[in-house]
Amino acid sequence: MILETARLRLRPVASSDTDALVRLDSDPAVMRFVSGGAPTPREVIEDWVVPRAQAEYRAHRTGMWTATDRITGGFLGWFALRTPRHSNCAELELSYRLCRHVWGHGLATEAAAALLRMSFQQICAERVFASTMAVNMPSRRVMEKIGMRLSAIRMSTDDVVFGSGGGEVEYELLRAHWETMTMSWSQPDPRPWTGGRHAVADLTA
Repeated sequence: MILETARLRLRPVASSDTDALVRLDSDPAVMRFVSGGAPTPREVIEDWVVPRAQAEYRAHRTGMWTATDRITGGFLGWFALRTPRHSNCAELELSYRLCRHVWGHGLATEAAAALLRMSFQQICAERVFASTMAVNMPSRRVMEKIGMRLSAIRMSTDDVVFGSGGGEVEYELLRAHWETMTMSWSQPDPRPWTGGRHAVADLTA
């Protein structure tokens, strides 16, 4: 299943994406909140990341989507929906990783919103959640912009004792909340026409 947004083309990950995925995970800034900056070994991507994502796609229509620029075709990162292995609920975990040179342009928000729509409309999920380090404010802002709400804060013993500011946060969006948001966005603007352009919220920032 290929998804397209205003600026991105998302397609299921393929083995031919391995080189791009390795380069992405070799950037210490990209991996700062994932592994402390350490790169993901190529064999892990080849033997586990890509095959697992492809198996997810075959079994559940979830998995990993490679994000490319709709105009240039250049690799920009990936977005993923994963079915939790130890959950009996109709829920999906959202995650994403983008190349550093495209940070701050709203692409994560744009693509994540498209995956949410697919999750609720086509996969029939009842809940979508995402997690990140508490100090990863850019990722948290993406979750908030697509309508997710803070649902859990997990602190380690070291975080509590030493006040390191670490820990992990989880955000969630329930189907009912998403449907309410969608309905409100689709309502016509009640304000009278003034001859100029109304200011609207930028959900891609």
